[in-house]
Amino acid sequence: MLDKEVYHQLFKPSFSKKTQVTFWDGSVKEYGDSEGDVVFKIIFNEKIPVKELLNNASLALGEAYMEKKIEIDGNLQALIYDVYNQANGFFHNTNFKKWMPKEKHTKKQSAHDIHSHYDLGNDFYEMWLDRTLTYSCAFFETPEDTLEQAQINKVHHILDKLFIQPGETLLDIGCGWGTLILTAAKEYNVKAKGITLSEEQYQHIQAIIAKEHLEDTVSVELMDYRDLDGTFDHITSVGMFEHVGAENLQEYFKVVEKHLAQNGTALIHGISRQQGGAKNAWINQYIFPGGYIPGVTELVGHITENELQVIDLESLRRDYQLTLEHWTKNFHQVADKVIDQKDEAFYRMWDLYLQACAASFQASNIDVIQYLLVHPNNNTIPMHRNV
Repeated sequence: MLDKEVYHQLFKPSFSKKTQVTFWDGSVKEYGDSEGDVVFKIIFNEKIPVKELLNNASLALGEAYMEKKIEIDGNLQALIYDVYNQANGFFHNTNFKKWMPKEKHTKKQSAHDIHSHYDLGNDFYEMWLDRTLTYSCAFFETPEDTLEQAQINKVHHILDKLFIQPGETLLDIGCGWGTLILTAAKEYNVKAKGITLSEEQYQHIQAIIAKEHLEDTVSVELMDYRDLDGTFDHITSVGMFEHVGAENLQEYFKVVEKHLAQNGTALIHGISRQQGGAKNAWINQYIFPGGYIPGVTELVGHITENELQVIDLESLRRDYQLTLEHWTKNFHQVADKVIDQKDEAFYRMWDLYLQACAASFQASNIDVIQYLLVHPNNNTIPMHRNV
């Protein structure tokens, strides 16, 4: 009975839509709206120890979903969105998220963390990303844009903000599979360099450079951002600062300041929280080891403390929700292939990750923001961006 009471306290404030919970002993209880039809069904195939719930409900329930101790009947993204929207729900209740993993971000640990996520295999990402292999928020000029078109839009949106001139240099910190640096070199006539800690990404870009004979205009290095040399007319960094850790954000922006030419521009794009910095124990344990989502004021503080200035800030929150919904649809279409390549627990883990993140952006729990930065006294660039 005590276990049931803890679950009741967990679920009672967490749903607005009518939600039916079937417990491990076959008993059924409904939460949320008492009128109308049941929208979501949660079925417990096994009891999750109360101690695990009290340590961190998100971690305990996430693990249970991966292991099929819990089944969901209904739209998973919509269910998580509903919970995020309840001010006293377990996503916001500190009584149910006491434990968080301890992390460090040495160069060695950072390389290990990146390898654990981005080196799952290019063949894995090729199954459900678009042909550009872009694994960050797209930019939808219209909701009808295809995912591939929206990713191409995003690269142009970033590069157009930088006021690039032919013959200049560009550095991309955390360059992914290289679409941005390749586009910059081929379409904007700059000399582009990317750095990454992912061996799979590095090999992919090297193969394209060789195939397309781009050795004079594109380069990529397998290296930590803290080991950079030289200055660049423009710097980009997309989906990178979420990996450096709260304790290294000051140094990260110091690196940007140090390597940005005096009259240069830097476009830093990443997941931020307008409500302040946060971690999620399940995401950190299973998806992004070492991940940390900084607060907007926290980031701006580090930017200005490093004598950089923000001249433009743009939220793409709804674009990321739509991006994740595209990824989820693609991921579902290759479910059998993913399960064959990995296993069912891995598939359920990634499905939960994609849909939970979509719900989190939808609920404004997290945001994705582009910060356009310059050195003080940069009066050489146009007064306004043209995109």
